[in-house]
Amino acid sequence: MLNEYLQTLPLIAILRGVTQHEIEPIGQALYEAGFRIMEVPLNSPEPLESIVRLDRLLGDKCLIGAGTVTRVQQVRDVAHAGGKLIVSPHGDPRVIQSTKAAGLVSAPGVATPTEAFAALNAGADVLKMFPAEQLGPKVIKAWRAVLPPEVALLPVGGITPDNMQAFVDAGAGGFGLGSALYKPGMSAEDVGRNARAFADAWQALKR
Repeated sequence: MLNEYLQTLPLIAILRGVTQHEIEPIGQALYEAGFRIMEVPLNSPEPLESIVRLDRLLGDKCLIGAGTVTRVQQVRDVAHAGGKLIVSPHGDPRVIQSTKAAGLVSAPGVATPTEAFAALNAGADVLKMFPAEQLGPKVIKAWRAVLPPEVALLPVGGITPDNMQAFVDAGAGGFGLGSALYKPGMSAEDVGRNARAFADAWQALKR
């Protein structure tokens, strides 16, 4: 399931701060720009309701889920809301294992090789390299030499259309996109414009 979405466009929209009243037009704008993976961080207003609405709108065409998931009970809550993706800022094995037990996709955050291998051993599907500003392309290149080649490394934090090239050259398989894509208060039109810029930049990298 995950690989299909990553192959289409391996960019995860991180909609931190989005409200349930705007999630549908923003989700539609992202979909029209080519995005197929979207997460609503749980420190957003009424995040589970936003996930319900986004899943109702796009759940048959996109991978929808939650970010900033730090506890096992939150995994259950997201699954109940219809989410299929669990993204965390850390690599807690209990969260990863409960995610996989629920049949969901696990994308934990890791910042060292030790954390990366521990997350994979717990069942992680992909690795969120966080924060990307701290790790950088040189670290990605070093990790890529030792981690299984089929595991996607997805840097998150400070990614823009202009700095993606160096990360991809080092071995990144995609990105999580936050404030450069969406900030609270942005219109759906603004988000769509940003999303198209990211999608175009990714396609240009792969030519």
